[in-house]
Amino acid sequence: MNNAQVGQENIASKFFYGMKGLIAKKLMMSQAILPHGKTQAITILQAPSNVIRRIKTVDKDGYFALQLAFPSAKAKKAQSKEFRFPEGEYKVGESIAIDIFQVGDKVDVTGISKGKGFAGTIKRHHFKSGPGGHGHDHHRAPGSIGPMGIARVLKGKRMAGRLGATQITVKNLEVVALDKDSNLIAVSGALPGANKQLVIIKQHGSRD
Repeated sequence: MNNAQVGQENIASKFFYGMKGLIAKKLMMSQAILPHGKTQAITILQAPSNVIRRIKTVDKDGYFALQLAFPSAKAKKAQSKEFRFPEGEYKVGESIAIDIFQVGDKVDVTGISKGKGFAGTIKRHHFKSGPGGHGHDHHRAPGSIGPMGIARVLKGKRMAGRLGATQITVKNLEVVALDKDSNLIAVSGALPGANKQLVIIKQHGSRD
């Protein structure tokens, strides 16, 4: 066995445990009443059966994974994502439904946060504003942006700029309810993004 084969086996061994996941659509937020009487904020997702578009194997790609596509009326606009499922008998064109999850499972959800446009330092970085009296002219100005001896602005300086529209992952959420007939799944807490936006829901602890 050569070094390349050993490396492939080491990579594949990391993903032998299940890393199931799906592409879903965020519908809305609501609340659920738990058995002990308290209410829990939940987010309802619609997860129609994802279609297997491609199968990656250990022999060819160095690891086993399924590339799933979210069903869409326009095939060219179908969104796809790779998930490292445990090895098994799969075929291209088969569907993966929400029954891969159970109530009580812990999941991680990834989405794109709402874009808020160009924002100043007070809104973007929570800077403190200047005095609001008429005798001051720096109510919301950012202040100094660097020393005089350096004729440039250092990288990473907190300044005004675009806010939001970034990828965010909320981890360790609990599956509160499943409706297999309607392909609905409810998870605890709030999720990034607007309603009707696609998100990635996967088993907690995945390394994808």
